[in-house]
Amino acid sequence: MSIDSLRRSATATVSGLPQGFWWLWLSTLVNRTGAFVLTFLSLYLTVELGHSAWFAGLVVALHGLGGIAGSPLGGTLTDRWGRRPTMVTMHLAAAACAAALAVVTSAWAIATVVLLMGVAMQAVRPSINATIADMVPAHDVRRAYALNYWALNLGFAIASIGGGAAIFLGYRTLFVVDAVATTLCALIVFLRLPETRPEAKLDTRGEPVVEDKVSMLTVLRDAPFRTLVLLNLFVCLVFTAPWIGLPLTMADQGLSPSAYGAVIAVNGIVIVGFQLLVNKLTDKRSPVVLLSLSSLLFAVGTGATALAGSPVAFAATVVVWTIGEMIHVPTNAAATARLAPEHARGRYQGVMGMSWAVAGFVAPIGAGAIVGGPGPNVLWAVTFAIGCLAAVGYSLRLRKALADDTAGGGDERVGASEIPEASEIPEAAGIPETVGIPEAAGIPEAAAETPETAVAAPGGTDAPAAGKSAVSA
Repeated sequence: MSIDSLRRSATATVSGLPQGFWWLWLSTLVNRTGAFVLTFLSLYLTVELGHSAWFAGLVVALHGLGGIAGSPLGGTLTDRWGRRPTMVTMHLAAAACAAALAVVTSAWAIATVVLLMGVAMQAVRPSINATIADMVPAHDVRRAYALNYWALNLGFAIASIGGGAAIFLGYRTLFVVDAVATTLCALIVFLRLPETRPEAKLDTRGEPVVEDKVSMLTVLRDAPFRTLVLLNLFVCLVFTAPWIGLPLTMADQGLSPSAYGAVIAVNGIVIVGFQLLVNKLTDKRSPVVLLSLSSLLFAVGTGATALAGSPVAFAATVVVWTIGEMIHVPTNAAATARLAPEHARGRYQGVMGMSWAVAGFVAPIGAGAIVGGPGPNVLWAVTFAIGCLAAVGYSLRLRKALADDTAGGGDERVGASEIPEASEIPEAAGIPETVGIPEAAGIPEAAAETPETAVAAPGGTDAPAAGKSAVSA
């Protein structure tokens, strides 16, 4: 492929999105570039403060526990309070927690701050994902989520390298930098990003249409979406397992911590280098096919870990499940946006975010228990089976719900039998400018972020899935 072809492909990948999206994209990049707390927290607790590895693992698990509560909280605030104020408030809360970690030293205080940070960091995800769905045309939603996920991983890669180089300044200094970066992220949102929550619809007489109230219980009664959340939980469990099981498996084979560091670095390198290409290749593909394919890639990649015996072989397995990650995260986010009613996007994002948070809390404990009991080969057999089960589930249970309607179907939203008032996600329409940014009005989502998952800290220290976020979802 010529340089001109590559340039045209890159331009097509990033073109056509509203200016507001790029401010949000920039805020994600800035935020993750300063994401030092979770990356170096376990080292700080064990090396700097002298706590046990058990305590370090417990504290990081508390971050995931906080996310389980933060996700539905953020979803509710996103719909009731608005996207922008929720983002600003939760970013500032996370910044305050990062700054507090540079000061507090007692075990109870650290555990409390990390728990609250988990709440704040996960609570911001539904508002980010809902904002993308609001301002980006429906046919570009998955591409927008992929680009935002790319920014997240690019920022995280920069943070990992920069943090490692700056570690001589001290862990507390890194935590202060994290707080500053998160505050800057909040300022970008406050100054440059408009509120995108859809305005109330009007009837023929110009009177506001009363929307049916959507609670978290209502969201869970949406059968297609409930299935999507359950299957995503399965995938998240498989995705999270390597961050605990892989270093333990490599250590069991006598490989050094530095070998693990090089192998797991492949994940970030592949995402930063090839996310845009993968997005181009999968553009316009059936979401059910993509979700099934990504589940199989997770299954094969993690399952093959049991057969690996060298750093190169382990790195190859990471490449396989990383491609699954690049396909799954934006596709799942777009599927959530597709199923969510306009006025309840935040709550839908919050429930989806809970699946990531639950996996981030449960998988490290389960993976550690399996490796320490039956052995690592059993762990990889289990992940293979769960990944295959998820692939079958997507194909059999969601093919109709996520079917493309490009052939000219009606406007009935899939799953509308559960929430009758919901309609199919509309296309983006005329958008006036505010402070130089197009303001979205009633346009659809979803995310990821994303969940927070984890990254192993340098030096072979076990780090539960809590350092990376899906978009992020």
